[in-house]
Amino acid sequence: MKSVKKYVDFITDKTCKLLAIDSPTGYTKNAAEWVMEEYRKLGYEPKMTVKGGVIVDLGGKNKDNGIVLAAHVDTLGAMVSEIKGNGNLKVSPLGGMNPNNAEAENCRIVTRFDGVYEGTFQLNNASVHVNGDYSDEKRKYSGMEVVLDEVVHSKDDTEKLGIMVGDIVCFDPRTTVTEKGYIKSRFLDDKLSVGILLGYAKYLKDNQIELENRQYHYITVYEEVGHGGAASIPEGVTEVISVDMGCVGDGLTCDEHMVSICAKDSRGPYNYDVVTGLIKAAKDEKLGFAVDIYPYYGSDVDVTLSAGYDIRHGLIGAGVYASHGYERSHKDGVENTLRLLIAYCK
Repeated sequence: MKSVKKYVDFITDKTCKLLAIDSPTGYTKNAAEWVMEEYRKLGYEPKMTVKGGVIVDLGGKNKDNGIVLAAHVDTLGAMVSEIKGNGNLKVSPLGGMNPNNAEAENCRIVTRFDGVYEGTFQLNNASVHVNGDYSDEKRKYSGMEVVLDEVVHSKDDTEKLGIMVGDIVCFDPRTTVTEKGYIKSRFLDDKLSVGILLGYAKYLKDNQIELENRQYHYITVYEEVGHGGAASIPEGVTEVISVDMGCVGDGLTCDEHMVSICAKDSRGPYNYDVVTGLIKAAKDEKLGFAVDIYPYYGSDVDVTLSAGYDIRHGLIGAGVYASHGYERSHKDGVENTLRLLIAYCK
């Protein structure tokens, strides 16, 4: 296989640009339109689904045995659920962001008609020098608030800004890439994989590769709330692989430098033949890879099956540490994931 180093740099650059576009579940239009424009720049003709996902036909000889590579552009976030008497905001989570991981994070409140405001997500009564129970208080959304970076002292003050219940709260991703190749940010799940699919699409175009089987990229927008991959699978597709994050943690063998191949998650086993084919491709290419079982995980392709599609399914992804928190991966994991896609899909 030819060197793919330049594509890893391309992927890293595009991932960082995408991470800078807020896209909590339910507020993904800007990110989806950016993804569409990136595929257009590569020479493809993406289409937006009714509910806001992106489908891209990358070509291939056999349309009756097509494959979908799916990644999601929606992230964790929150929604304003109450304007408190002191003018601060109570919020409800979008997806599975744990309040322990969100505490003290800067955020943006996107109003529907009156612009964007800034704030910080804090424990109620957040000063250690004032709150004697600070260390013992359980972090939960009912006991935390967004403190606005505005002069507000009452509910009426905040309402005058145009902030209302239902407004989206976007947390700062804090993206950085270190000299040693580590990629650190919130929401690598799953914007890193969107970047990988863009890099793979560029690889195919640059090298004028015509695939044997028709291939589609599907960038979904409701994965974090469980119905991203439930619709819009193109006719003729017989296999869907979710390109998401590989889990890193106790009891698993993957790390941030590897591509992870999931054999089973909380919903059950992945297709035996697909998993076997992915492992064989990884072995043949001498990739850094791991095969793991994810104990608390569900993927877009699980939902595709639940929606009634008769397809084979698989799940891979670059290793990501501290999932749904401040996440970390590495360019090595990106390269191994890209090389696995190239080898498996050829």
